[in-house]
Amino acid sequence: MKATSQRNTTPILHAEHLCKEVASGERRLTILNDLALSVFPGETVAILGQSGAGKSTLLGLLAGLDLPTSGELSMFGHLLAELDEDGRARLRAGRVGFVFQNFQLLPTLTALENVMLPLELSPRAGAEARAREWLERVGLGERLDHLPKQLSGGEQQRVALARAFVTGAELVFADEPTGNLDPDTGERIIEALFALNREAGTTLVLVTHDHALARRCDRSLRLDHGRLTEMMTLDEVSA
Repeated sequence: MKATSQRNTTPILHAEHLCKEVASGERRLTILNDLALSVFPGETVAILGQSGAGKSTLLGLLAGLDLPTSGELSMFGHLLAELDEDGRARLRAGRVGFVFQNFQLLPTLTALENVMLPLELSPRAGAEARAREWLERVGLGERLDHLPKQLSGGEQQRVALARAFVTGAELVFADEPTGNLDPDTGERIIEALFALNREAGTTLVLVTHDHALARRCDRSLRLDHGRLTEMMTLDEVSA
């Protein structure tokens, strides 16, 4: 497994004693409890769990989109608690990509403009040419000028894949990337996601309820009662 060969390297993501609580009326609801995780460069890691287990909450914390109630969390060797929101955004810029269940494309921008957006946030020469190249790689070379509403769900997710990888991201987070797609379209999106990830050598962290998808990753972790448990065998993943 790729994960074994990475153990002597520095984690790209590292969490210790991670806790997340939220207010629920007059009570405090614990979503994540004393959670630990290390993800190494080049790994593909799946996080499984039932609906409501806190998978998306965990992904948001790992990406620095939110902060934990307590515990230590680092990305690229930087402690996220030591950075303000702008600092965390600068850390992600050009190095982190996202693929969401609901695509998260800007409705007033064309496919080309949506893919160019992260390149323009951290200005680079040749942004349009690079965005065109990535849209062609996901099979949308003839749909560059279409708005999201003019694209099917699968095409919108292909735009999202191109946007996630166009900057040369070192780390990509995927949150239920096939959740809004029919099975056949979802399978094509997964094939594209893993193909792009292999070509780029990117670290991939995805949350899913799909055991078949999890089996394609180097490691699978189950989130249950706020903690992660490593699932070491295919039989365990299928359980």
